[in-house]
Amino acid sequence: MGILPRRGARVSEETQQDESGLGDTGALTRRILIGLAAGFVTGIVLNLGFTGTGFFAFLVDGVLHVGGQIFLSSLKLLVVPLVLVSLACGTAALEDVTKLGRIGGKTLGLYLLTTALAITAAIGIAVLVGPGEGAAFATTGLEYAPTEAPTLVQTLINIFPTNPFKAMAEGEMLQVIVFAILLGVAMTLAGESGRELLRFFDSANDVIMKLVFVLMEVAPIGIFCLIAKVIALQGPDSFDNMAKYFATVLFVLFLHATITYPTLLFLFARVSPVPFIRKLRAPMSVAFGTASSGATLPVTLRTVEERLGVDESVGSFTVPLGATINMDGTAIMQGVATVFIAQVYGVEIGPSGYLTVVVTATLASIGTAGVPGVGTIMLAMVLEQMSLPVEGIALILGVDRLLDMTRTAVNIAGDAAVSCVVARSEGKLDLDVYRSP
Repeated sequence: MGILPRRGARVSEETQQDESGLGDTGALTRRILIGLAAGFVTGIVLNLGFTGTGFFAFLVDGVLHVGGQIFLSSLKLLVVPLVLVSLACGTAALEDVTKLGRIGGKTLGLYLLTTALAITAAIGIAVLVGPGEGAAFATTGLEYAPTEAPTLVQTLINIFPTNPFKAMAEGEMLQVIVFAILLGVAMTLAGESGRELLRFFDSANDVIMKLVFVLMEVAPIGIFCLIAKVIALQGPDSFDNMAKYFATVLFVLFLHATITYPTLLFLFARVSPVPFIRKLRAPMSVAFGTASSGATLPVTLRTVEERLGVDESVGSFTVPLGATINMDGTAIMQGVATVFIAQVYGVEIGPSGYLTVVVTATLASIGTAGVPGVGTIMLAMVLEQMSLPVEGIALILGVDRLLDMTRTAVNIAGDAAVSCVVARSEGKLDLDVYRSP
């Protein structure tokens, strides 16, 4: 059944900038990167020169904390309405309901593939590097009590909302996604009544995206506050003893972002990865500062659709789903951490054991989606599966905040890469927009 045509052909980058009133997108990216760098420098200065002073408490716990949390809350404010409206509009735009199953299957398959590749690379490199070999760590008296993860059966049941308004109020993103998809399908099938409701959702989508543009103008300040506070509190001493583990995780994250995703784009989407890497700088910077795929969702979705040329009918499905279940960066942490903890405790895992880790962590990336502290919960599940001491997680918590920021940036890059591949396979990737400067 036919439905309203979408909002016309994509306009040029210059026209998009004029309509948004935000000027050059490249300038915004530069301001975000400057805010990121300034936050690092400020945090180090505060940590080395002012720790324990009243000025430190006023600036870090006061000004920087307030500024960072206001920015973070402003981004989170947009997540639920953006997912609901954008995904409902995108689903209705598919017209043929059978396309939804095909796109969903491709998306889920690619997310599982990249997660499996991520943890496989992490384990392989960690075994070669040996981040826990020869290290003298005190393992007595360590305590860590992970939150219990839901079973796979309970996770599947919890995906479907009993009250969509409660799901939106509590930020249960998988439930919001399911409701938005069902609403989009219903609008497609409802004829003229569906068209009238879709007009409203289209207008709401335009307004929400304008709000994203407005918030991005203050993103450099928000990123500065968030980064400066983290570095000021953590300081360089926090990872002196964990330098080998820290460097190993960062190295694998870098390889995954610069090799796996570009290869995926080159082989399956048949496009150059250079525009992709260039245009992902801004959302990856926001993801690094916020350490939250969900909070970065509005920025990621805007970049994928407006700058990478992914059609709204695809991007509005793949990006929210990826922000909820795509855990490539977290999988890398788990792989390295498992090897590290096994080496510290002198436990030999062996090839079959590492294969079990790959399978367990890949499936757990979906089974624990939406649970607070999902990274450590998944790691605890893996350690228990391998009969490794769960309290070993306490060894890595001191540096996990900084690594969490980096792996979140990798996660949203994976969301964008999969979106481009799926869109290309469906003929929904605007190559002129993708290749434009």
